[in-house]
Amino acid sequence: MALTTLPFVLRVVRAPDDFSAIAEVRSASNPDWPVSAEQIGREHANRDPKLYFTELVAEQQGRIVGVGSVGHDDFSFEEWRYWGGLGVHPDARGQGVGSALYTELLRRVQERGAREVRTMLSDQPHDAPGRAFLERRGFRVVWERFESRLHTAEAPLGAFDALLARMEADGVRLVSIAELAGDPQRDRRLYELDWRLFQDVPMGSVLTRRSFETWVKEELQDPDMRLDLSFVAVREGVDDPLTGPYVGYTSLGWNAGGFYYIGMTGVRREDRGRGVAKALKLASMRALQASGGGLIRTFNDAPNRAMLSMNSQLGFKRTATRYRYELRLDAEVKEEPQ
Repeated sequence: MALTTLPFVLRVVRAPDDFSAIAEVRSASNPDWPVSAEQIGREHANRDPKLYFTELVAEQQGRIVGVGSVGHDDFSFEEWRYWGGLGVHPDARGQGVGSALYTELLRRVQERGAREVRTMLSDQPHDAPGRAFLERRGFRVVWERFESRLHTAEAPLGAFDALLARMEADGVRLVSIAELAGDPQRDRRLYELDWRLFQDVPMGSVLTRRSFETWVKEELQDPDMRLDLSFVAVREGVDDPLTGPYVGYTSLGWNAGGFYYIGMTGVRREDRGRGVAKALKLASMRALQASGGGLIRTFNDAPNRAMLSMNSQLGFKRTATRYRYELRLDAEVKEEPQ
């Protein structure tokens, strides 16, 4: 039930005092992906200060009921491209909070010459109001990303013993990232491998490379990343100048909502078509099951048919679609090759 309409004010974020309240609003508005105050703090700490970013909260009788932010799209940077997000607590909807946040944030980036603003929402019921909100303001869907889920207790983990035996015979060892801690070049090799693999992921956007230091903080040093459940394919006899013997990897993280998520799975071009990626995921799933098991969620862009097929073979079931929305503020901006 909505609150009686009450006045509210927009103000800047007070860090770190507002982090708990921001986490509450974001988790309530997007219960599918809850966040904690600690995660909010890491987002602020890891943000590239060279890129533009602005964030506001809506406060109503001393309570934060809405939060919105917009800034340069650090994943696909162009000076004129921005990525935004907006959440209003369900208790405070229908009172103009979201509209006020949106109007002010859009004004700020338009003053900077913004030509494009992006965001992402799912097809799930809790995002229906947000989708309608965007579509009324001229946003359009330009990309789809599919979500699939699998609980390790229901996975056919014993059906691929022959695949793992073939990996061993082919000189490929599947080693957890945690076990590779003794390799002084581990972090740099994984950084180089991750960037090489991302070049071949069909994501519908030209990617921007993060610095080595940022990547390590956001990936390997993220306390939610389970390095003991994330695996690297190490091929004997390979010594790439950038990635050494690392030819592929898969990462697994944990969300306080009670599930795990796959961050990246990929194999260098020279080793594709041999089952290495499937073996990596299988090793990760087996390790998770051995540690108590759990639900895994994974996300793949619609054109990535090879990975979608592999996930289906492993037992994943598609559960949702996420849509990337874009608002084009300059009709003369040319479409990028997809």
